[in-house]
Amino acid sequence: MLSHRLVVIGTSAGGMQPLQQLAAALPANFPAAICIVMHIPAYAPSALPEILARAGPLPASHARHGEPILPGHIYCASPDHHVLVEEGRFSITKGPKENRVRPAIDTLFRSAAYSEGPNVIGVVLSGLLDDGTSGLWTIKHFGGISVVQDPADAEYPSMPKNALDQVEIDHTVTAQQLPALLSRLVAAPMPHPREVNENDRERVAIEISIASTAHAFRKGVMNFGKVTPQTCPECGGVLIEIKEGGFTRYRCHTGHAYSGDTLLVSVTEAIEDRLWITMRALEEASMLLENTGRELESAGKTQLAAEYLQKAREMTDRTLLIFQNVVGNEAISAEKISHLATQEK
Repeated sequence: MLSHRLVVIGTSAGGMQPLQQLAAALPANFPAAICIVMHIPAYAPSALPEILARAGPLPASHARHGEPILPGHIYCASPDHHVLVEEGRFSITKGPKENRVRPAIDTLFRSAAYSEGPNVIGVVLSGLLDDGTSGLWTIKHFGGISVVQDPADAEYPSMPKNALDQVEIDHTVTAQQLPALLSRLVAAPMPHPREVNENDRERVAIEISIASTAHAFRKGVMNFGKVTPQTCPECGGVLIEIKEGGFTRYRCHTGHAYSGDTLLVSVTEAIEDRLWITMRALEEASMLLENTGRELESAGKTQLAAEYLQKAREMTDRTLLIFQNVVGNEAISAEKISHLATQEK
């Protein structure tokens, strides 16, 4: 275990301003390490370390594989790489995506909780959907401290709100209040280690290993819970239910992982992709029927040609119906359903 506290922060949309406020307000002698996962597209470079280093007195950099975790430093996850905490050092991996992203907040939080236990302070800031909820639950389960940005203060409240709904949260603060809270928490005596159910400890260890090297099936993911009828939106693999506290999440046999809400969004978005594929197949069939019909017509086989052309028109009509379904499809999330329910009242 590290000799100092570790603060892990997860954010997505709307998180830049709170991070800059935090970096600007922390003192140069801040006695803990900070590691941040911010969702950034895999194809885009990340300037987050430079932005945070300019904002305040603490040095900031991308976490490097094998690098020791030192106090008074801000570490940021690189695009398209998970960052894990293992025995006082960082492990940088390209394991399966979690909640459709890499780096994933849950992956960092889970590894920090397993490695550092009560030494960890987990923070969830502004963002969409619910990445961070499972990881924050794990931090709390292993004896760490849980903090969320007040949803009313967040530009995008979904991530902190989901964490509040599912996890026992120790502190709910505005972005402006966060630096003072963290300074107070890292200066307090470290709590005693918490006893963790051996099955939970083993599962978390395996999930960290999956994020590092994949091979989820060989590592025993099928023993995590009940096999579901759903399949993984990314690879078509079998999905297994994982129960944590009062919520359910999912991991496929190849390693991809989803919260319930992210899985719902993924499945409903995939409907549109499949409808386009169906539409393309119908259009190809229609063109082939029409071309064959015209060839038969030129050859004087008018009756047979008429049958081919009629089938081509039927295919075209079916294509129009599919197109209406495509434009009418929408991705569904828990937030959208809740918003609709509120409007109906």
